[in-house]
Amino acid sequence: MSPDKILGLAGLAAILLAALAGLADRRRLRRSDLDRVGWVPWTPVFFFALLAAVVLLALAAKA
Repeated sequence: MSPDKILGLAGLAAILLAALAGLADRRRLRRSDLDRVGWVPWTPVFFFALLAAVVLLALAAKA
């Protein structure tokens, strides 16, 4: 498998992770019981996954 395909697949995985984190963050913000806080900081997970996706897909497009 060529490096550009590996980078592209990793970028797609990062996009999926960012989408999952975005949905989880939205769910956390709209919870009915405000005392039930989670232990995963979904906003930074979303941000860094999206950043990784942009970098990986840019590298895949360049390769």
